[in-house]
Amino acid sequence: MTQIRHDIRNVAIIAHVDHGKTTLVDALLKQSHTFRDNQEVGTLIMDSNDLEREKGITILAKNTSVRHGDVTINIIDTPGHADFGGEVERVLNMGFVLRKAFEVGLRTIIVINKVDRANADPAQTLARVHDLFLELAEDADQLVAPVIYSIAKQGRAGTQPDQLGDDLEPLFQSIIEHVPAPVVEEGGFQMLVANRAYDDYTGTMAIGRISRGAIAAGDTVAVLASKGDPQRLKVVQVLVYRGLDRVAVPKATAGDIVLLTGLEGVAIGDTLADPEAPDALPRIEIEEPTVRMTFGVNTSPFAGREGKFSTTRQIRARLYRELDTNLGLHVADTDQAERYLVSGRGELHLAVLIETMRREGYEFEVSRPEAIIKVISGQRMEPVEHLTVDVREDYVGAVTEALGKRRGEMIEINYDRKGGVRLEYLIPTRGLIGFRNTFLTLTAGTGLMGSIGIGYRPWVGEFREQRNGALTASSAGKSLAFGLAAAQERGTTFIEPGEEVYEGMVVGIQKRPGDIRVNVCREKKQSNIRSSTSDISVRLTPASKLSLEQSLDFLADDELLEVTPKHLRLRKRHLTEVDQSRARRLAEAARG
Repeated sequence: MTQIRHDIRNVAIIAHVDHGKTTLVDALLKQSHTFRDNQEVGTLIMDSNDLEREKGITILAKNTSVRHGDVTINIIDTPGHADFGGEVERVLNMGFVLRKAFEVGLRTIIVINKVDRANADPAQTLARVHDLFLELAEDADQLVAPVIYSIAKQGRAGTQPDQLGDDLEPLFQSIIEHVPAPVVEEGGFQMLVANRAYDDYTGTMAIGRISRGAIAAGDTVAVLASKGDPQRLKVVQVLVYRGLDRVAVPKATAGDIVLLTGLEGVAIGDTLADPEAPDALPRIEIEEPTVRMTFGVNTSPFAGREGKFSTTRQIRARLYRELDTNLGLHVADTDQAERYLVSGRGELHLAVLIETMRREGYEFEVSRPEAIIKVISGQRMEPVEHLTVDVREDYVGAVTEALGKRRGEMIEINYDRKGGVRLEYLIPTRGLIGFRNTFLTLTAGTGLMGSIGIGYRPWVGEFREQRNGALTASSAGKSLAFGLAAAQERGTTFIEPGEEVYEGMVVGIQKRPGDIRVNVCREKKQSNIRSSTSDISVRLTPASKLSLEQSLDFLADDELLEVTPKHLRLRKRHLTEVDQSRARRLAEAARG
């Protein structure tokens, strides 16, 4: 027997990166009086992680709730970037894109945000959304969706783009009227663990939506893991979301999203059930990683100087601990004891892990990201992505040429009335590795790009990458202005005067292919002969400082990135000229 919880609506906000999802949730929180009238709150309240605030993207799926009248609206703010699809898959039970939301029978509300932008075209945007619905919907009912237009930053919404109200009431009403109230079954307690959280006071918390029955503090539950017999554990506390806070309640029932404490060792995907009738729910299926790289102990001459955690044991423990909450990540040992193969959903997915570990005090080195190639039924297969690019019309030629060289296949091109062009491509994942910086350069920083993995397809062949050669330090020491000035005649430098370098460290990029060794520690020879130009100081172009993502994009196969809490250093795998020559000969011999 089933019943309907008319007092609850569960909503997940699905969109691509930078469409204003988190800003919209912020506005909903503020207008539902989640905060006191005199309470100061910032923007992007839901982005509590430091990296999220800095990068302006949501990395971790988060829960909150707002009250509107007698209805509790549970809201999940989801990552828009494909690299963090694992966060959304465990919330929706299926994938992070609209296609998978339709597959599990979800109903939608279309919110067209940022209608105040100068280049906004709400009518064309709605037409594209309807085309997407026709392509992806599983049944006719899913094609019927209310449309709300909004300016989330101003907290305004309406049913017409030119007739917005002063608040988000049209959106609140649409959620209550259109989103189905959850249907719950009667019977013993049952819940799928969709996430875990931890704090020093309550310990580990299992998070999920109760699908059946009820749970109270002090109850015993059966934990049904993927392997082994059911384990009995006692629930210490039952918490629910009230705005951004977690509030203890004596009891929660089917349809509620709860946090249960006292359940040490419970993993994401486990089922919590009534010990007298322990029925397991289907486990969460996460799409396989498509990109991998090696993490290893720092082997540079500066190893151990700047990190609190730098040993093999410490790095290995940290990587495997990440698997507890990062479902999209895979970690495996290699035949080298100090190196680990880490696989993820994309470059950004791995970059966030690197930056998180760096801020925690870890010191290590990583290799260039590479696509994961498989052999299926005897055929070589590679991951392919659907790439969407928005550029101005005068940049189309350069972008299409660059994507063509990376084996991209154009499948659609659309022009708007304001000089913008949308290009859609099917492109191998390896073709996108290192492309983001190239794209920003080609479009003078104005282009937008986003991609989604669509599975594995037959290998489309090799392509040559066009990165220029590296400027590598020929000796160790402190860089000097005179040596850097000489290096800048060959290319662009990455370091400033006074920085410590070691032999084999990449200190810049030259103007053409082929690596060059430069002595950035060279000082001007002194003499007792006066010169008419002796008082002229060396003038340097400011160093081009690379971010973590730019450094990963820059890496070649024979290079590594040294990561410490204080510095990012690019280096050659083999530091000395003799070792580099030997490695090149061995590689040529291996190729036959």
